Amino acid sequence: MSQTSPLGFVGLGVMGEPMCRNVAAKSGRTLLAFDRAAEPLARLVTHGVQAAASVVALAAVCDTLFICLPSGAHVADVATEAFTAGGCLRRIVDMGTSPVALTRDLAARAAAVGITWTDAPIARTRQAAEDGTLSVMVGATAADYAALLPLLGCMASDITLCGPVGCGQAVKILNNMVLVETVAALAEAMAIGRSVGLDAQVLLETLAKGSADSFALRNHGMKAMLPGVFPERAFSVEYARKDISYALELAQAGGTDAAGAERGATLLDAAKAAGWGAQYWPVIARVLAPLAVDNPAADA
Repeated sequence: MSQTSPLGFVGLGVMGEPMCRNVAAKSGRTLLAFDRAAEPLARLVTHGVQAAASVVALAAVCDTLFICLPSGAHVADVATEAFTAGGCLRRIVDMGTSPVALTRDLAARAAAVGITWTDAPIARTRQAAEDGTLSVMVGATAADYAALLPLLGCMASDITLCGPVGCGQAVKILNNMVLVETVAALAEAMAIGRSVGLDAQVLLETLAKGSADSFALRNHGMKAMLPGVFPERAFSVEYARKDISYALELAQAGGTDAAGAERGATLLDAAKAAGWGAQYWPVIARVLAPLAVDNPAADA
């Protein structure tokens, strides 16, 4: 991987825009970016990022292309354009969450045209993307991992080589599966607690002092479910449902009973059916206790 060739970045959404900005600020490399939306490109130009007209334009001049898109289907579309573009492209890094089977298929197609595929999905919050403190789970050879590490370090504080191609996606998918199941358990605990007269804030604060404490409790529970704050332009019900579907696909392929994941999927489906598909996904708590979560003052 050249240390002087430009880098490319596709996908400037909630997470991608600050990630791209951090690469531009810290890598010392020329960075070109593309997104269908003009607004994030315009903001990034003020940080030294050059706007590209298309994926093909990026592939023509960049040796490494980062992709941060909502689903495997979006990634496959971009990859197909890049594979047929020719040019300087030698490495593609998928930083979204994509199915393992698709990832390995894209890696094989990339290899056939002389491109290395790396899966490097991200975890943590929008604020972590802003701060450059994401967690990245990498599927790659040791050599490819070492080559990418300085660039990933522009965006993340924790970077883990999980195994060969596809393993980064597998770890990320299972991370999200465990998170969904944990939030579902918190939603059930809050609903049951309210039914017997517990103050939900007292419940969660007390759980945080014991063995039920978790990142999900302190963040999804305390900051979203307790006050009933589920904004749009955050990780939505639809995105969470997409990720849990990937986990269920892995479970089915491995012959594993994933009842907890299926329960999470059921709650996400119910939230979407209620019209909350674009809202921050811990809104699944409203499925179990809609009045209490819509009106936190009901706990008083």
